Amino acid sequence: MTVHTRVRPFNTKDTYPEQKLDNDLCQTVVARGTMVFVRGQIGQDLDTAASVAIGDAAGQTERAMSNIATLLREAGSELEHICKITIYIVDPRYREAVYRVVGKWLKGVFPVSTGIVVSALARPEWLVEVDAIAVIPEARP
Repeated sequence: MTVHTRVRPFNTKDTYPEQKLDNDLCQTVVARGTMVFVRGQIGQDLDTAASVAIGDAAGQTERAMSNIATLLREAGSELEHICKITIYIVDPRYREAVYRVVGKWLKGVFPVSTGIVVSALARPEWLVEVDAIAVIPEARP
């Protein structure tokens, strides 16, 4: 019996062909039909894996948040059901621009948030990454 649904599975050997990786992952996991875990999203097109907004932290955040919205819809949830986000940036000077974009997307949601400055992300052109945990609300009569 499978208790988790995996949305948009992929293998890292396809995503990072220049690296010797072979990991089976997915963009989103719906656990027991109620919890939604969204993989860290970056400035990358979900369908083509092309990097976008290179050099633009705000632009990459726009794409990351758009990806999160898309993945949540595909999993049966919405942005308004996000409970926790984690924001990773490679330079603290990007914080204000990044948080303004996230704030626009999550206005009125009030999730728990953690912000982390990291030395790098998986590709050198990526400046920001955002992951999310949401729920699928119970149907109400």
